[in-house]
Amino acid sequence: MKTLLNLWLIIIVITTSACSQGTNDTDEAAAPLQSKLDTSLDGPIQKPVSGYGADGSYEVAEIDFSNPQYTGTQVSIFYPKGITSPRPTIFFSHPFGGEDKEYNIELYNFIAKKGYVAVFVPYRTIDISVDHRYQTLWEGFTKAAADYPNIIDTLKVGFMGHSFGGGASIDLSYKAFKEKGWGQNGRFIFTMAPWYSFNWNSPLTTQQQLQSFPSNTKMITQVYDEDDVNDHRMAIDIFKNINISNAEKDFIYIRSSTINGYNYVTDHAMPSSRIAFDALDYYGVYRLLDAMMDYSFNGNSNAKNVALGNGSAAQVTMPSYNGQSMAPPEVTDNPTPKYLQGKYQFKCRDSTNPRISYCN
Repeated sequence: MKTLLNLWLIIIVITTSACSQGTNDTDEAAAPLQSKLDTSLDGPIQKPVSGYGADGSYEVAEIDFSNPQYTGTQVSIFYPKGITSPRPTIFFSHPFGGEDKEYNIELYNFIAKKGYVAVFVPYRTIDISVDHRYQTLWEGFTKAAADYPNIIDTLKVGFMGHSFGGGASIDLSYKAFKEKGWGQNGRFIFTMAPWYSFNWNSPLTTQQQLQSFPSNTKMITQVYDEDDVNDHRMAIDIFKNINISNAEKDFIYIRSSTINGYNYVTDHAMPSSRIAFDALDYYGVYRLLDAMMDYSFNGNSNAKNVALGNGSAAQVTMPSYNGQSMAPPEVTDNPTPKYLQGKYQFKCRDSTNPRISYCN
C-alpha cells in the first residue's frame, strides 16, 4: 500500500504542480538570495506594511548542501544575513511535485526576512515508498541542524508542510520533539491541506503518536475551500485527535474572494509563488505564521491573539480594496466537513489512508 503511487497522484503532479527539479552549482556555499519575483502582489491588494505579515528588515542568505537521500539535489537553508547566533527554525516539507525550492521561495524569504531560519529538503515525487520520502525529509532536516548549529536553534522549532508535506509534518515533528528533544523552548506545527499521515520507522501507531505530543506544542491547521485534491477530513482527523488543547490550536478554513475583478483562489496550489502570489499568501498564511512564530518562540500574548485567536477580530479581519473586503477565514476548534468525499481526488476513506478508521 505504501510502496505504490496512486495513478491520480501522477496526474496531479503533472497538471497542478508543474515543477522541475532544481540544483545549485555551489555546494555548501553561502550567498545572498535574490527573489525571482518583484515586490508587488498579483491582484489589487498589496502586502501589509506593518504588523504581522509585513516583511521583515533582514536580508536573506542561503546555504546549500548535498541532499543525503536524493542524489543530485540539495538541501537549502534560508537565514537572516549577518546573524551571529542561531535562530529559531522552520522545517518545511513540500507537496508532491514541489521539489524545486522556487515553488515556495517567497515563503522561505519571508521567514528569513523576519529573523528566523527555514530549511527546505526536496524528496522524490516518484519514489520507492512513502517511507523513503519521510526518510529523505528527516535526514535532510537533521543534517542541517547538526552541520549548522551556528544558524539553527533546535530549542525553538516549527514544522510546516503542505499536502504530502502537511501529512508528513505530523510524524516528523513528533520524532523531532520526542526523540531528539527539539523545541524545548518553543514548538509548533503548521499544516496546510494535508494528505494522508503515515509514520515511519516507529514502533508507535499514528494514534499513539498523536496522543503523546509534548505539552508546549501549538498548532495551526489550514484547509482551502476550492481544494478538490485532498479531502478536508484528513486535516480534521489529525486536528481532533492530537493531544493539543483547544487554547493552543486552531482549525482555519480559508475562503475565496473576488475583489475588483481579481479572483483570490483557494485551490490546492495555495500557497505557491509559482501559481499565484497574492494577498491570500500574505494575509491568509504568512501573517498567521508570523504571529505563530512570535507567540511560540517569544511568548508574545498579542501574537497569540492573531495566530490562535479562536476567531478574534485580529485573527480573521482581512484587507479591503475600494470598499470590497476579502472573505474572512472561518476559525473553529470543532471542524466538520463542508463537502462530500466525492469532491476530492484523495478521499479520507481511501484504502491508502492508514487512518481510515478515524474518518468521520
